[in-house]
Formats: sequence, structure tokens, C-alpha cells
Amino acid sequence: MKSDSIVIIPTYNEKENIRAITEAVLEIAEHQFDVLVIDDGSPDGTAAIVRELIGAHPERVHLVERTGKLGLGTAYIAGFKWALEHGYDYIIEMDADFSHPPRKLIELQQACATNADVAVGSRYLTGVNVVNWPMGRVLMSYYASAYVRLITGMKVRDTTAGFVCYRREVLEAMNLDGIEFKGYAFQIEMKFTAYRMGFHIVEVPIVFVNRVLGTSKMSTSIFGEAVFGVIKLRLESWFNKKRFQRRAQ
Repeated sequence: MKSDSIVIIPTYNEKENIRAITEAVLEIAEHQFDVLVIDDGSPDGTAAIVRELIGAHPERVHLVERTGKLGLGTAYIAGFKWALEHGYDYIIEMDADFSHPPRKLIELQQACATNADVAVGSRYLTGVNVVNWPMGRVLMSYYASAYVRLITGMKVRDTTAGFVCYRREVLEAMNLDGIEFKGYAFQIEMKFTAYRMGFHIVEVPIVFVNRVLGTSKMSTSIFGEAVFGVIKLRLESWFNKKRFQRRAQ
């Protein structure tokens, strides 16, 4: 039986994590979550592991394979479109490396099922809840979110978070093909677009744990995209208001 909720997991070389994270999501008893993996041609065999999982859970695990590394943002956009086409009501972004606690999926989904349009798994709502990151990276991330709040006016504490649940109505209202950024700034752009469209965003506190297995895909160039991208988004909100109008559904 198909769930009303799906977790989108983008992957590139995540063979160490993908089986365990998928099974952790599937084993949540309080609410059923299906899984959609968007794999960007991982040469380590990540997709082959997902195909094995599909064999064991054909109605709950799904795979979209793409050729080459096309960017985090385009992976999520592809996943959003797939989830909308297949009738899911709650669509969730999640990393493959256990940095986002699977048990918190329940709170994110419940927030959107009750009073929120967008629910953000927040590292910074109740302080700095990050484990095993170098201090420099913690400070960069924390102050990046503060910078985004200053420029955009959003009240979201963790503007760069990648653990997010959307009600389908939010994604249907957006022009997903108009989302510009592919890297770190993608997460900011999605939240800012929802904010400017008048959707209600709430934060759910989480403890973010740095990956143990596999290799991080973060780079300093991704942060650079975010710094200048935020200014561009703010200017567009002033001079291109059509960009943030809801599409007819």
C-alpha cells in the first residue's frame, strides 16, 4: 500500500550508507514513509544496492538514475516532480549519510499534517546542535544562516538546512523549473520562495551528526554560490514579483 509521504534521498557514491538509511526509514512504525533515491551515476554501485532494495520492497522503494553529477538542486527538483506525479502529499528531503535522524521524519510530517506548509529540521533553533563538525565549518554554517536571515528577512533559524518536509501544495504552487541554484544555495532559494509566496514555515529541532561513512560533497565554492545567490534572490523579490506568485493549481 502506497504511503502519503515520500523521502527523497539524492546520492553520489553512497554505497556505505544507502542500504542502512533506506531500511531505517522503512522501519519507522508510527508513520509509513516510502523512499525515492535520485542517483547521479554513482560509479561505486549505489544504484545496484537500491535495485536490490526495490526487489525486497517493490511498492515502497523507488529509483531515478541520472547520468553524471548534475547537482543537488536538480536532483531534488527531479524528485519533487516524480513525487507529485505519483500522488504523494508530503515530500521530504533527506541526506543519505545519517546526518539527519530518521526518527525526526515523524515530527516533520506531523508538523505539515497539522499547521505547517513547510517543516524544517533545524540545527539552530535551540542553540547549535551539531556533532563532530570542525569548529570552522560550524561557524561558517551558523553565520551563513544568520546572513541569510539578515538579507532576506526570513525568520527561519536554519536557512541552509537540507532536512525539509513540503506539503504537495507548496511544490505545486512553485515554478520548479525556475529554481536557479544547484548547490548550497538551492536550500535557501526553496525556503525563500515558499516564504515569499506566503506559505507557513516552522522549524523542528534536530541534532545534526556529521557523517561517519563516505565522503562529504561540500566545498567552499558552494558557500560562495550562497553568499551571492542570497543577494540576487532579495533583488528579485523587489523587482520581479511574478517570480514569487503562486501558480494556479
